[in-house]
Amino acid sequence: MTEQLPVVVVGAGPQGLAAAAHLLERGIEPLVLEQGAAAGAAVSEWGHVRLFSEWSELIDAASRRLLENTGWSAPGAGYPTGGEWVAQYLAPLAGALGEWVKTGVAVTGVARAGRDKVVDSDRVGRPFEVQATDADGRELRFRARAVLDASGTWGSPNPAGASGLPALGEKEAAAAGLVSYRVPASVAHLAGKHVVVIGSGHSAAHAVIRLAELVQGAEGAEGTRVEWAIRRGAPSGLSSADDQLPTRGALGGRARGVVADGLVTQVPGFRTATIRRTGDQLTVISDDGRRLDAVDHLIVLTGFRPDLSILREVRTAIDPSLEAVAGLAGEIDPNIHSCGTVRATGALELAQPEADLYIVGAKSYGRAPTFLALTGYEQVRSVVAELAGDHEAAVRNELVLPESGVCGGSGGFDDGSCCAPATKQTKQTIELGTRPLIPLI
Repeated sequence: MTEQLPVVVVGAGPQGLAAAAHLLERGIEPLVLEQGAAAGAAVSEWGHVRLFSEWSELIDAASRRLLENTGWSAPGAGYPTGGEWVAQYLAPLAGALGEWVKTGVAVTGVARAGRDKVVDSDRVGRPFEVQATDADGRELRFRARAVLDASGTWGSPNPAGASGLPALGEKEAAAAGLVSYRVPASVAHLAGKHVVVIGSGHSAAHAVIRLAELVQGAEGAEGTRVEWAIRRGAPSGLSSADDQLPTRGALGGRARGVVADGLVTQVPGFRTATIRRTGDQLTVISDDGRRLDAVDHLIVLTGFRPDLSILREVRTAIDPSLEAVAGLAGEIDPNIHSCGTVRATGALELAQPEADLYIVGAKSYGRAPTFLALTGYEQVRSVVAELAGDHEAAVRNELVLPESGVCGGSGGFDDGSCCAPATKQTKQTIELGTRPLIPLI
């Protein structure tokens, strides 16, 4: 009987751990498989970055209840860094979940036991087979009644190439250590260098602001030069002062300020095609022939994409453009939604052609840069309710969400145009067909 088997959750990040807490409350055994050495491993890699959300928006309800039973107290008001989120919430939560979380286990594939993707016969009633490798390279196999893929997108950054493919020469330059794909924990090693940042969102803005501090004349930083290459006509993904995530709105304002003050040179409409390496320097060339010469380091912050390879042997419905779950792609597509809100999602939208398989968390959004922690917590609450047979709870949704003033992609690609700010939103309890709206991140 598959009911005797655990629900395998891939990834011990915020949504994966929250899913385990909800499963336990429902009397269902979870098994969380995390490829990192500890829970929250991906968050730890950007632990130096401060979140836009306050503590109250970063703690899942079932996880809070589980933790409070251990004597844990929620942190007070404020905006934690990724490292603080791990230390004060995710690590204690993993500790409370105990043996249900296995670290150092990388999932390599999911399938129906004894049935490859092609076979229809007797498919639904069979358990899932989850293959993995441990830190020593040994192969493992688990059986599961259901699978929740909460593995995120952190491990798959988008390349510099404007076509979505790596620019010519990009791989060679990255192998030489001249290209990086994360917001740097420190910029001290870039003092006195010519640095180019590619990207138009909040990660790029964060990097640009930190580099501007070097340009302002920190000791030993004389000669630092920063260029900010943007594919659109202007940074289209930055929030404004009316964003009710105030730290996010402030970040956008500061980024615009360092450009206005001449500390950073903005290069609009620059779509990278080629990266040429000459010794320890690069020449970055756009598709219209413009060049950024004598570049010492290139920081590529163009977003992330999901790795769908582990789901190759199960039947999935994935949007062809966003690589998001097809059931919610129309609500999060940046080609359609620019400012304001997209709808909350739950088990109904996240359901796959493969019964009892769900992609949740940031991975469910594919390449769309619009994800909030609260979105993922609501997803896993709804999915677990559905797995438990509580269909009424699965369609119910009650969220209090901040308003967003962020603008995204529905404006013209080349001119970076944007629309008006979002309207205010209040707490709602409604059925799935008219779910409350979730702001763009």
